[in-house]
Amino acid sequence: MSWLTPWLGGVAAMVAVPSLVILYFLKLRRRDQEVSSTLLWRKSIQDLQANAPFQKLRRNILLLLQLLVMGGVLLALAQPMLEGEGAASSRHIILIDRSASMRTVDAGEGRDPVARFEAAKARALEIVDGLRDGGAFGGFGGRLLAQRSPDEAMVIAFDTTAEVRAAFTGDKAALRRAIEAIEPTDAPGSLEEAMRLALAHAPTRTYFDERSGEIFDTGLAGGEPATVHLISDGGLADAQRALPRQGDEIVFHRIGQPETWNVGITGIRAERDFETPTRARIFVGLQSTATEAKTVDVELLIDGVRTGVRSVTIPGASEATTGTGGARRTGLAGERDVGPIVRTRRTPATTAVVFNLDREQAGLVAARVDAGDPFATDDRAWVALPPARQLSAAVVTRGNFFLAAAMEGLPLRRLDRFTPEAFEEELASGRAASYDVIVLDGWLPAPEIEAFPPGRYLIFDAVPAGAAGLVDRGEGPATVVLDWSRDHPLLRELTLEPLVIAESRRVALPENSAAQVLAETDVGPAILDLTVGGVRSVVVPFDVARTNWPFDVSFVVFLASAAEFLGGGAPASGAGEDVLRPGRVLTDRLPAGARDVELRLPGGDRARLTPGPDGRIAFGPVRTAGVYQAFWDGPSAPTDGRSGGRHTRVYVANLADPIESDIGAADVVELATEQVRAAEGGLASSTRRLWPWLVLAAIALLTLEWYVYNRKVQL
Repeated sequence: MSWLTPWLGGVAAMVAVPSLVILYFLKLRRRDQEVSSTLLWRKSIQDLQANAPFQKLRRNILLLLQLLVMGGVLLALAQPMLEGEGAASSRHIILIDRSASMRTVDAGEGRDPVARFEAAKARALEIVDGLRDGGAFGGFGGRLLAQRSPDEAMVIAFDTTAEVRAAFTGDKAALRRAIEAIEPTDAPGSLEEAMRLALAHAPTRTYFDERSGEIFDTGLAGGEPATVHLISDGGLADAQRALPRQGDEIVFHRIGQPETWNVGITGIRAERDFETPTRARIFVGLQSTATEAKTVDVELLIDGVRTGVRSVTIPGASEATTGTGGARRTGLAGERDVGPIVRTRRTPATTAVVFNLDREQAGLVAARVDAGDPFATDDRAWVALPPARQLSAAVVTRGNFFLAAAMEGLPLRRLDRFTPEAFEEELASGRAASYDVIVLDGWLPAPEIEAFPPGRYLIFDAVPAGAAGLVDRGEGPATVVLDWSRDHPLLRELTLEPLVIAESRRVALPENSAAQVLAETDVGPAILDLTVGGVRSVVVPFDVARTNWPFDVSFVVFLASAAEFLGGGAPASGAGEDVLRPGRVLTDRLPAGARDVELRLPGGDRARLTPGPDGRIAFGPVRTAGVYQAFWDGPSAPTDGRSGGRHTRVYVANLADPIESDIGAADVVELATEQVRAAEGGLASSTRRLWPWLVLAAIALLTLEWYVYNRKVQL
């Protein structure tokens, strides 16, 4: 217990208590008066106080009651407070992590561990059960006595996205139903999105405009601060960008064990040899967070048939311990020292396995690994292997000699040259869909990339715009390439250091851009990978004729890599991404006129889709990793398959996230404004003021004293 104003209570006690006791020592100076009997006087004068010292202090219940009343008032003046565990606010925001790592089976007590997600839901239900109900001191009377109103809570479930599963309510049954209905997903976690959603539902300050007579919202945080319960394993890559509301108390309920290790697949890719398409390679990337070396078998299956097994040893992960001094945080309980924070950072070990195949047919490739770890989501990954064939390409240019000559040197099955006007006729007739790769030089079929016909495009000297495209800032100065993505399949065999750009182009990426920068200069991106719906493109925004690139062998290598990267993957009218990520939306363009579109999900469920006039379909966000298969009637692309008398197209969704596969639970979550340590026992520290209860007790004793006094006088 602590005291807010102990000096005030002490001074008042030094004055009031002696004054009350002295009144009981005084006695009256009485006059002699003869009466016939004192029988009726004895009771009436027994409790009268004297006005002259000193009589003997007798046992008196009125004195005891008055001392108790005075003691309660004096203690209330000192404002005692109880500090301990418990929610410090009557408003609670419960953030439940439903991301892929929460499927790890290492939580719970006893010999039989449970999945972290189930333990997280159990913790959330405990918080709901601990909410205080409304009572005699709720509402207006409660405010007069400085007591809390009935507790309210809001439930938010989050992974890559966040959604409110229950708005602020004090109905425990409704909160329990909302929590129990949440299901885990295979998507990565994003705390920033969840915190932003919580801020959107926080109360704001308002003011009254006397002139207009209207109430306006300032947009600033207002109302009572809340207790934010983060129920997670702490594996949140964007936690440092999460901004809580000022004054809110953040309680991190850690779920899972820090020492839990995992071996998983973090990448998979299938490609065919450019010159000999019948030769295929399957790359499988692995990651281990175990501190000791692990030897595992990687199994490869094509269309469900076991094709090969490779044994690989992954070295142990390295660990480093870092510490910080005492950190301070401000919340409902005021500013306080949370003590030094020591973190053990684990750097996972990585390796890769390559399977070489001789196969002409297309197929669905699955890689599988089993290391005996408690996290199964990343133990399997899928990728589509395209059929073996040489590519066909179209070059659309107004006379770029260097580009046309370099393309003619590639081992293509077919290469056609068009002017922009002639190619527009190809687009109008639908013949353009027969090309695996379309090279555009200084011309675009439409300003917005989402208006492009479905296909694979290599774009030079132009910048596609649109809602998810790029922003052209005009011509820029001469420059050179400063850095490029050396691990990207398009550039891993290239060196761009000799490239000099005499006339660059300034390109800006909007916040919602889907573009990935592959090479960069000091004035902006030089090569970009941009996928929007059924359009996949590699964008080189500058004119290659204004560079020294055509005179370097890397230019021909780049064209060959781009043709293989674009045309050697999924079909030209196929999915916007060869491999989806859980948490994203599956988008594609089926052939115009497709009807009765149905999507089969990994679990066997089916979803009906309605394509747009241009064949565009969308589903999601995708929640589960696995194989998704679309079926439809009507026209089809040459590379689409058939199953059960219907056209079909396959999409795969893999976790492939190194951060999410690092499943060791965190002791500390670093937010944008503070560091939050895992709570002991799972509750926030709280402060309860006791003076309203003391005042209430004093009033009750005063009422009892008045009753006793009147009874004695009447007697």
